[in-house]
Amino acid sequence: MTGLEYAVDGGVAHLTMNRADVANAVDLPTAREWGAAVEHAAQDPAVRVVLISGDGARFCAGGDLGSMLGEPDPPAYVKELADTLDAAFQQLVAMEKPVVAAVHGAAAGAGLSLVLSADLVVAARSTKFLAAYGAAGLTPDCGMSYLLPRAVGQQRALEVLLTGRVLTADVAREWGLVTEVVEDGEHLTRATEIATRLAAGPTFALGQAKRLSRAAWTTTRAESGADESDTISKAVSTQEAQQLMSKFAK
Repeated sequence: MTGLEYAVDGGVAHLTMNRADVANAVDLPTAREWGAAVEHAAQDPAVRVVLISGDGARFCAGGDLGSMLGEPDPPAYVKELADTLDAAFQQLVAMEKPVVAAVHGAAAGAGLSLVLSADLVVAARSTKFLAAYGAAGLTPDCGMSYLLPRAVGQQRALEVLLTGRVLTADVAREWGLVTEVVEDGEHLTRATEIATRLAAGPTFALGQAKRLSRAAWTTTRAESGADESDTISKAVSTQEAQQLMSKFAK
């Protein structure tokens, strides 16, 4: 059994973490599976949306500490693990397709980085969100120090990273980490509904809206505006836009 299952249905690529015995913690083979799965989803024209979830009691505990300790050269192993998983998460952010995460139980360490790499996040009410690095004597990875301050602000990010504060789903929603909070057991159903609706939407427009928003963090206002103008001029010629514009014009 692999650490990550991949299935496509109705334009939605569903990536399911299935290492429930270790709270879906990621070892190096699983990180490589992440890279392959995300690359495939990004390149497959049949995939319009990516949905991420985890089996078992927890969404993802981050890196597999047991696998790190069992290696003859832990620093080299951890470096390769962090680089490999971060590359997959960066591609999740960069792909011009919406990414929806269904989160439950706990999202810790790189599991929280995965949440931050998704575009829309549905969380079960009892979910806990935490960095967890300090408790293990480790430092942020997989984009945590870049994405967390942008999502919640510098001071809140430092509180999470330095004090080990555990966020409830409702607080995570208030802080901007989570899109929607649902009752326990309903997170995957709701996230699937959202993913299915997005998959039926205008692919180019949604993908470019994501790209423009993500890219704006690292461009100037003028560059962002120019990119918007170029992109909307391309959007107007797509078949989806032509059909939807005609409906609005009636």
